[in-house]
Amino acid sequence: MRTLRTYVAGHTGMVGSAIVRRLTELGRGPIVTRTREQLDLTDQAAVRAFFATEVIDEVYLAAARVGGIHANATSPADFGYDNLMIEANVIRSAHDNGVERLLFLGSSCIYPKYAAQPITEEALLTGPLEPTNAAYAIAKIAGISLCESLRAQFGRDYRAVMPTNLYGTGDRYHPMHSHVIPGLIRRFHEARERGDLEVAVWGTGAPRREFLHVDDLAAACVFVMDRPRTEFEEVVGDHLVYVNVGSGTDLPIHELADLIAKVIGFHGLVSFDPSMPDGTPRKLLDISRLSRLGWAPSIELADGIRRTYAEYEAQMAQIGNESPSLAGGAA
Repeated sequence: MRTLRTYVAGHTGMVGSAIVRRLTELGRGPIVTRTREQLDLTDQAAVRAFFATEVIDEVYLAAARVGGIHANATSPADFGYDNLMIEANVIRSAHDNGVERLLFLGSSCIYPKYAAQPITEEALLTGPLEPTNAAYAIAKIAGISLCESLRAQFGRDYRAVMPTNLYGTGDRYHPMHSHVIPGLIRRFHEARERGDLEVAVWGTGAPRREFLHVDDLAAACVFVMDRPRTEFEEVVGDHLVYVNVGSGTDLPIHELADLIAKVIGFHGLVSFDPSMPDGTPRKLLDISRLSRLGWAPSIELADGIRRTYAEYEAQMAQIGNESPSLAGGAA
């Protein structure tokens, strides 16, 4: 019997690399990957040629253009276009070349800004989106729709997961374009190193957010992909192709900031800047369907942040030990 060949699209990214780690831990293989330089997923002809020449049995579509509130708000055309092209090219080419199983990585931002909490899968398209990331969300909704359409028209077993806010190994610590946890880790770390007396956090600190370690997401992705179609449809519903993935709990941003400051050892004042956008007031996913399938997260938030900060410190130490040319030098 031939071993399944799995293509992980976006394997160098935070989510894709976590999926590769999970598959490797489980002894799955071979795993097919391509860097952006080797295969531009926004290039339709290149993607079609890839699927036509490679033997692929299943696809994890983790490739995406991602960023935080600032990046989404200032570059909506880029986020919308790139994600639409990636999804359309990969999903359709997989179908055209007989790929039976595909898992599409969506996002909890697909749901309405003021959706009832916790958010169930049925909340999709029941209200207006959060304006700061609407273009990204619409692109992700289009990906779900394409998976649904291919199932309805051709019977494809293409599924999707809607993760909550992620953090952990492989995240970016850019001062303007990172997500909330890596952004706060960097700010509190640098403030502690400088001896600052205060760190101002964007927004009021009141919005509540749910967080999931990326290794938990990767475990959930493989778990969902492996469920027999009859079991998946019985639990999730034969009218849905997607399921929420989260931790099942949330906390206010001001509590998150206090937790990160404590982990890092910053003892100054944590203040908030209400002139900056808060985003959605609350975003907690209902994960009851995933729970009924038999999956639960294993990494507690405090433990995950400690692990993530240790990885960040190791990165900073490595950069500090490298020569200026290797570390990037002075810009």
